[in-house]
Amino acid sequence: MANSIMMNDLKSPVKVLFDEHDIIVSAINTAKEADKLIAKDEIFYEKLVRDLIKFFREYADQYHHYKEEQILFPEMSKKNELLEDGVIKEMFENHEDFRDLIKSVETFLDEKNYTGAQKQLNIYTESLLDHIAVENDEVFQIAETLFGDDELEKIYFRFEDCDRELGEANKTQLINQLREIQSKLIDC
Repeated sequence: MANSIMMNDLKSPVKVLFDEHDIIVSAINTAKEADKLIAKDEIFYEKLVRDLIKFFREYADQYHHYKEEQILFPEMSKKNELLEDGVIKEMFENHEDFRDLIKSVETFLDEKNYTGAQKQLNIYTESLLDHIAVENDEVFQIAETLFGDDELEKIYFRFEDCDRELGEANKTQLINQLREIQSKLIDC
């Protein structure tokens, strides 16, 4: 029995999403620290924020949000139609808002308006933190109660397929690039 519990923990799609959230929160914390560079080194600030934009677009959106939008949320909606017009609709809307906020940060960077870029980045990171809290505390808990072990395992394997299709090496590289960004920021 203990082995099956351990096996289920290892093949939990919810654990995958929690783990990805931890990495995203790490990037959020880095983004919050970026503002101290504006007065010190604008060139480094711009490069750092552009690297963070790349991370948020590729890791948070293409890997993480994609799994939610294409796999988890539709499966949850099939099990409980009321979720579709409630919390799941809200999560989809948040994801769209995040895409727009990242575009806004990029526009401010293109205009060399670093204060504006940082303000938008702060709005993005605070909104994303709130979103992550709702998913961790509500959405993922609902998912675990909606699905049986077999269904959760199938979702887990679909997540694995998704990462393979998008490129597992690229996902790992994005995490490594985030760590490099963080170490460069510490050195400043």
